Amino acid sequence: MQTFFLFALIIASVGLMVIAISKWKIHPFIVMTVIALLVGLIWGAVYPESELTPAKVVSSVKSGFGDIMTSIGIVILCGTIIGTILEKTGAALTMANAILKLVGKKRSVVAMGAMGYVTGIPVFCDSGFVVLSPISRALAAQSNVSLAVMGTALSGGLYATHCLVPPTPGPIAMAGTLNADLGLTILVGLVISIPAVVVAVLYAKLVASKIDIPANSEYTLDELKEKYGKLPGTLHSFSPILLPIVLIALSSVAAFPGSPFGTGFLYTFITFIGNPVVALLLGVFLAITLIPAQEKSHTLEWVTQGVTDSAAILAITGAGGSFGAILKLLPIADSVGGLVSTGIGILIPFIIASILKLAMGASTVAMITTAGMMAPLMETMGYTSPLAKVLVVMAIGAGSMVASHANDSYFWVVSQFSDMKTEEAYKCQTGMTAVMGITIIILLFVISLFI
Repeated sequence: MQTFFLFALIIASVGLMVIAISKWKIHPFIVMTVIALLVGLIWGAVYPESELTPAKVVSSVKSGFGDIMTSIGIVILCGTIIGTILEKTGAALTMANAILKLVGKKRSVVAMGAMGYVTGIPVFCDSGFVVLSPISRALAAQSNVSLAVMGTALSGGLYATHCLVPPTPGPIAMAGTLNADLGLTILVGLVISIPAVVVAVLYAKLVASKIDIPANSEYTLDELKEKYGKLPGTLHSFSPILLPIVLIALSSVAAFPGSPFGTGFLYTFITFIGNPVVALLLGVFLAITLIPAQEKSHTLEWVTQGVTDSAAILAITGAGGSFGAILKLLPIADSVGGLVSTGIGILIPFIIASILKLAMGASTVAMITTAGMMAPLMETMGYTSPLAKVLVVMAIGAGSMVASHANDSYFWVVSQFSDMKTEEAYKCQTGMTAVMGITIIILLFVISLFI
């Protein structure tokens, strides 16, 4: 009876969350915080022996919010600031041009997917698509390819790393909530997202190519560069992303058995600068050096915009931590222990995230909510090793891809900037994101059989 009531309560709380956010248009922070309180109060009232008193419920909500902010709050802030500056200074365009030169204009569809893959690491997929869509349009005109093909490939590249690779806020929040090693999460995310991009490019060539949308490009590539003015250098543009990734990776290596960097000063130094907070702060300072002298007056404005843009993410992430803290106090682990023996363990976070994504539209909210729900289950389900935790992060990210449709702002960004009709966007964007997510979870399921 207790198990039935437990799952009924969780399902009802998630259903109420979906309705409140999607239909009633209440901000996710308020919804998740209130529902966390309600779930705790209801359980405590029905099962007094749980000692989940009103005071303990409030205390848990507060500590859950604070714990997740302690873990990844500064990291999210820094990542958002870096992304904003890369966008404003034209560094994102420089990165795109570098990839285009590397891949070649003849493989323009592959180039668009690769551009999205790299740009989606520090920049939100919505913003990244807006910044890179003129290149997509110019390349489509130059290559005599439908804009639907270019837009779909670019969208898939951006979406893959947006959902799977820190320092994008969603993956960072998941790693923090599930106590996954950030360096390993970045490494695995970079690798796992490659098949997703490959699938997106193939989908663009095989499916989106059947939709003829003329490019109608306003600028050529050269005119686009002139429009931005003098762009930052290639290495300089990549450095705010590469430096934190390298430092965090080195810190993870330093913790390997055998102490490859010893246990003295070098170890202490590497683990300090490789701490995600320090590494991302260094990335912020590098990003600020991208701002040209004549634009220095905008430094405070752009940093402030990055901080402002991160506020909603921080609030939702904290509320997700609160919800997760309450769920940890419920006997969920005891009730789902049998799922491990069924062999579908890694599918559970994928399914939950998919349902939330389809219902609410926001990938980041789906990631954070699912991570909060999975946190109390990790030990019972056997996901205690560093790699296992990261695979759960990837599974949630894959679920948050399935699928981008009309309740997702990214769906409309892609459709409007690619001149797609709504039915065409469903065929290109919704179909592609569903295939991407399913491809990744199949890959993760196979990997999970060997760990």
